[in-house]
Amino acid sequence: MGLTVKNLVSGYNNFNVIKDISFEVASGELVALIGLNGAGKSTTIKNIMGLLPLASGDITVAEISIKSDIENYRKKIGYIPETPAEYKELTLKEHIEITAMAYDIDQTVAFERASKLLKTFRLEDKLDWMVKNFSKGMKQKVMLVCAFLADVDCYIVDEPFLGLDPLAIQALLDIFVELKNDGKAILMSTHILATAERYCDRFVILHEGVIIADGTIEELRVKFEMPSASLDEIYLSLTRI
Repeated sequence: MGLTVKNLVSGYNNFNVIKDISFEVASGELVALIGLNGAGKSTTIKNIMGLLPLASGDITVAEISIKSDIENYRKKIGYIPETPAEYKELTLKEHIEITAMAYDIDQTVAFERASKLLKTFRLEDKLDWMVKNFSKGMKQKVMLVCAFLADVDCYIVDEPFLGLDPLAIQALLDIFVELKNDGKAILMSTHILATAERYCDRFVILHEGVIIADGTIEELRVKFEMPSASLDEIYLSLTRI
């Protein structure tokens, strides 16, 4: 189960940004996708979300291939974008209603699920507010509430901490722990490596479109002969080449 990326090649205008990469995120695992700007993280995420066609290779979630059944494939994924993508003319309540419809969730069930999330992110009194009037951090919280409404197999999270206050960041990390314990697969792109080292099970390091490291922090320390190094130190040593 979980997420499997196999021999992925992809890019833009006949230029391959991603050059034959393969990795997995198992059920109950939080994996960090890290790399410099331009390394291919966003392209990889767009491929996984079905927003960019694959030149070759395949991606599966819960053993459903993006190539053979993209409709059911997409229903297995929850997505938190780096930049909030709100519906500018809708209220927070209407965002929840639309998300429920997209994932075939009963409206009563959706608002029962949303209730805890709204309280966690301190939005419970904002249901009738137009989301376009929210701050960037509040809009990001709306994305989190909507993403976690659905009971999916895999979550794709792109730079989730940008714009969030410290309380919201900790709340999000606590949710990740709950989701892992519930057997969900989570792929998180982030530049905040100290937090990634503390919470993630494995690390996939992309550099110039190829994977240059994939493993736990202990496996990376052994492989690169840096026995006491932090993830930051390992990452810098690899990407300065």
